[in-house]
Amino acid sequence: MNKKKIILAYSGGLDTSVILKWLQINYDAEVITYTADIGQGEELSPAKKKAKLLGVKNIIIEDLKEEFAKNYVYPMLRANAVYEGRYLLGTSIARPLIAKRLVEIAKKFNCNTISHGATGKGNDQVRFELSAYALNPKIQIIAPWRTWDLMTRSKLLTFAKANKIPIDFKKKGSNPYSMDANLLHISYEGEILEDLKNSPKDSMWRITKSLQNAKKKPNLIKLKFKNGNLVAINNTNQSPSKLIDALNRIAGSHGIGRLDMVESRYVGIKSRGCYETPGGTVILFAKKIIESVTLDREVIALREDLMPRYARLVYNGYWFSPERILLQNLFDQSQEHVSGTIDLELFMGNIIIKSIDCKKPLYNQSIASFDLDNDLYDQSDAEGFIKINSVRLKSQTKRI
Repeated sequence: MNKKKIILAYSGGLDTSVILKWLQINYDAEVITYTADIGQGEELSPAKKKAKLLGVKNIIIEDLKEEFAKNYVYPMLRANAVYEGRYLLGTSIARPLIAKRLVEIAKKFNCNTISHGATGKGNDQVRFELSAYALNPKIQIIAPWRTWDLMTRSKLLTFAKANKIPIDFKKKGSNPYSMDANLLHISYEGEILEDLKNSPKDSMWRITKSLQNAKKKPNLIKLKFKNGNLVAINNTNQSPSKLIDALNRIAGSHGIGRLDMVESRYVGIKSRGCYETPGGTVILFAKKIIESVTLDREVIALREDLMPRYARLVYNGYWFSPERILLQNLFDQSQEHVSGTIDLELFMGNIIIKSIDCKKPLYNQSIASFDLDNDLYDQSDAEGFIKINSVRLKSQTKRI
């Protein structure tokens, strides 16, 4: 009789290693581990080695950096998505891709069960599971953190010791925080950050310099956009993942892209998170400048009305929902003429505009200039425009 198979989203850390063994014991199952390389910058071979020690026969590790950047990060950036006015959604946008691959691998191995290590208090459980159900309504999901009794680190360590699970204790001086890293960002939660009176220690940050330690000379960079997508840095065309990676290094060296915020989790809890998104911060800034030159006023206004809704959909786990896809089509269409180059100076946490050159701008110097007259705009027409728009204001005054 064949054993039940379970596809586990596996990082090789304490939590997912304990989950791996727990699934083997409690479900008498063959666990297939899946690890996605989405640019977290970690060596993934230790995860493979640990999975082998725990008896896993099918260990899957995939490089998804390009798919992540092209099909998830870039569409989100085309929508200018920012959650609650600040968060660039680095963790949120990674979950639907991982969930998609878990479902696809489950189908490949002719099984119908996946598992993850997200906690019962967080957003990730929602993101993983809503994405999985959207792609396969019949998928079965095991979320150990919602069912087991291993709710503390000491219990996890006791279980690990009893079941001979190798534990990689953190080196002295390393970050004690709960971290999530990928190509777009690094997030930090927990420990001293849970007390709002505590500021994060400078040693916490991994990819951005403090202003005290930032580069002492500015970087001048030229960014080229085509249809709302960054396609080149300094006249060098590269793939989306390589462009983001390069900007992370350049902008991070100038202390750009740090964020410390309290956000509203979908499950109803307020939580504090610290984020590093240097490359994404520069891309979003530059693209909005290009849009100011190339997008119609009412298109910008409509996009600004709808963007928060789109951002909430991404944050709350509705990437594969019909409404997100509908909004995506609208935002993508708005990017048809968002093409051009922008020269920026990066220095001491600042992004400074030096020059803008767009292929099909709506900005027209001959119309905008105070020194030139033209056929499109007759200044005497402004009087009637003002009087018509003043009618309702005058009516208010008369009523009083």
